[in-house]
Amino acid sequence: MSLVPAEPMPVSRQVDLASCADEPIHTPGSIQPHGFLLFMDSDGLLAGWSANVPPLLLPSLQLGRTFRDLSLPASSLELVADCAGLLVDGECPPAMAAVSVEGRDYDAIVHATGGRIIAEFELRAVPADEVALFAVKAHSSIERVRRQRSIEGLLETAVRQVREFTGFDRVMAYRFRPDESGDVVAEARREDLPAYLGQRYPAGDIPAQARRLYVLNTLRTIANVGYTPVPLLGTPNAMPLDMSFAVLRSVSPIHAEYLRNMGVHASMSVSIVINGRLWGLIACHHMAPKAVPYAIRMAADVLAQVMASTIQSIEARLDAELVERAARVRTDLVESLLTAEEPLDALASHAQSLLDATGSQALVCLHNGRMVYHGLIGRDCAATVARGLPPDASDMLVREHIGEWPEEVQPLLGKWVGMLALPFDPPGGGWCLLLRTEQIEHVLWAGRPEKSIEFGPNGPRLTPRGSFDAWHETVVGRAHPWEAAVLDNARLTLSELLRASNARRAQTESARAQLLAMLGHDLRDPLQSINMAGTMIERGSTQPTLGRRIQSSSDRMQRLIGQVLDMSRIDGGLGLGMQLEPLDLAALTEDVVDEMRVAYPAITYDYVNPGPVMVRADGGRIAQVLSNLLSNARHHGYVDTAINVALSTTEDWASLDVTNEGDPIPDEFAASLFNPFKRGSLHNLRNRTGMGLGLYIVATIVREHQGEIAYRFEDGEVVFSVRLPLAVT
Repeated sequence: MSLVPAEPMPVSRQVDLASCADEPIHTPGSIQPHGFLLFMDSDGLLAGWSANVPPLLLPSLQLGRTFRDLSLPASSLELVADCAGLLVDGECPPAMAAVSVEGRDYDAIVHATGGRIIAEFELRAVPADEVALFAVKAHSSIERVRRQRSIEGLLETAVRQVREFTGFDRVMAYRFRPDESGDVVAEARREDLPAYLGQRYPAGDIPAQARRLYVLNTLRTIANVGYTPVPLLGTPNAMPLDMSFAVLRSVSPIHAEYLRNMGVHASMSVSIVINGRLWGLIACHHMAPKAVPYAIRMAADVLAQVMASTIQSIEARLDAELVERAARVRTDLVESLLTAEEPLDALASHAQSLLDATGSQALVCLHNGRMVYHGLIGRDCAATVARGLPPDASDMLVREHIGEWPEEVQPLLGKWVGMLALPFDPPGGGWCLLLRTEQIEHVLWAGRPEKSIEFGPNGPRLTPRGSFDAWHETVVGRAHPWEAAVLDNARLTLSELLRASNARRAQTESARAQLLAMLGHDLRDPLQSINMAGTMIERGSTQPTLGRRIQSSSDRMQRLIGQVLDMSRIDGGLGLGMQLEPLDLAALTEDVVDEMRVAYPAITYDYVNPGPVMVRADGGRIAQVLSNLLSNARHHGYVDTAINVALSTTEDWASLDVTNEGDPIPDEFAASLFNPFKRGSLHNLRNRTGMGLGLYIVATIVREHQGEIAYRFEDGEVVFSVRLPLAVT
């Protein structure tokens, strides 16, 4: 048995500006005075005690003595024996028993950490039967919290219930942000106390080492902020006692001063830990000293664990709903990209779904020099956003504040400072840009966030702020951060978009080869006709049909070559070079229909001129659209049936319908009707000379007029409908 006298254990040094961040708060070398403490080594031999042990114990306190020789109640000695027998890697979870020492009621709590067994005896002023009643209340509170379906409702319920069964003057729920600052999102308080709801506390209020301790030991209490610490006595030069899980652990003097500055005399905090991260905190304040029995505190701790589990379930449900909704949007978008003739049209058709799935306010899409946009953004601002893109990016780009943009575009961005950019076709300059607006935030800090330096007996030291009046700050230039679930889905979407883009590019390359083969075949017939007619003319033939044959063959060649040239311009991203001018669409339609009547007198064309219909358009290109649709109706309609052309206006649009009696287009062809080189165009008995480019070029012309083209089958008739914006008068 050791006769070495016990000496004071090492204590925390004075905290100053240089050492605040690494203050050893888990080894303070002292305890709060509302209880006493003894600690043993893993063999149960006494290694130290607090200086305030009851006189009854003093004769038996000798370093190295077995715990069984201590003058303690039998139930507490059994806890120590059980703990020693259950040690795993020097650790053992806490166990509690109600005991009496020198006529006073204590809660004995025994646990082990770092190979040392710690026995704490916490004074309890509340009788055991009252504690049992509190436990019943706590159980009811836990059930109420468990039934909540929203995080907001859960936190509101929790603060009310914790205040009811603990009796604290104020109970607050903090929710931490990614930058580790915390907002008071729910509060239950005594009516005469000022409200802290909605205030934000800076990250520095909980230093990193305290945050780690909050995760390890989820409950901490201070019965009297103005207490005088009781030192620990132990073997000279021994390692400091790790009190991470001790209920009597003394707290940082900085934290005690912080609470005093708030007028708080007792506190309790319960951590909400989710996946090893400090998600939030239940903070309890009392304006007078207050000791909450251990069993009640454990009920609060269990409630916090239930809260963490429920919050995790709610967040998982919300994430799952977001993932499901995003997956539907992604699937629909990819299907559209694989069948649409123009990627930008597919993206534009799903614009609102993309905004809803990502919580964005605007969409800008770029491809081959074209741009489309959707949402509350104008063309000039959309172009500015596009100028802020890197020239060679091939991976997702995320921006959340204006400082992440190139300096030259920052003054021109306006409110559009958040961006999630997906480069879906890098070779073609294809971008899908999801944008969020600046979120001007008026922050109510709980006092100015800075701590200040004061000079005391030990020199300069860090002191917490003294005023907790709300201090206003306006935060600008930042958008709402992109959520992890949104970013994960965006990566999946980008992968799918790249796959669809590569498939389209492979299809285009195949189409090029097909074009050359088809062009060689289709030009051979008119060239042969012209050659034969020329030979016969050379031989002196007087047949009147030779001139018409030469003219017809030349027209076919000119049409084929024109389509190939248009296709080359479109495929090269050059567009068709529109010259938009005021145009009477009704008069132009009448001219084209009259030309068809002269060229094909055997076919009836029905058209009634409704009077002037003014649009801004390229007359030659719109005539090309109408001629192609009339030719399409002539080739595919039933023989000896009329072709009807109708022009009307609705609100801001002019609608031009070309209708013929005929068979409906099969669904498998209708989906790709406006794509080049459709399978339905090959070897078509009614259109032997077509290459499948006509409707594709028509659709491109209409799009470049900001219009729409569609096919439908109704009442036994095939209808192609073109809509163009009316000219603004």
